[in-house]
Amino acid sequence: QVQLAESGGGLVQPGGSLRLSCVASGSEFSLNDMGWYRQAPGKGREFVASITSGGSGNYLDSVKGRFTIYRDNAKNTVYLQMNSLKPEDTGVYYCKDWGSNAWGKGTLVTVSS
Repeated sequence: QVQLAESGGGLVQPGGSLRLSCVASGSEFSLNDMGWYRQAPGKGREFVASITSGGSGNYLDSVKGRFTIYRDNAKNTVYLQMNSLKPEDTGVYYCKDWGSNAWGKGTLVTVSS
């Protein structure tokens, strides 16, 4: 059974940075595409970024140039580096294993002064 555990969320001021981590277990991590999604208060879950097994990234237009997704297959971990954060980036961030459709429980990011 695939399990995903996110961490790294917190409270940050506008313009600040955070790095989210997602550790996977029970999966063929290195073979699977992975994604990050977020859900703002009162809104639906939206795609933020994804990375293929080969390391190619894809991004939501509003985060391009600010967020970077990358992976460390030796650690079964996918990361989301978030820079120049804005209040509209606030939400619960979830990791998804596209191979198994498994989701993590999420980590809360709050961008506020």
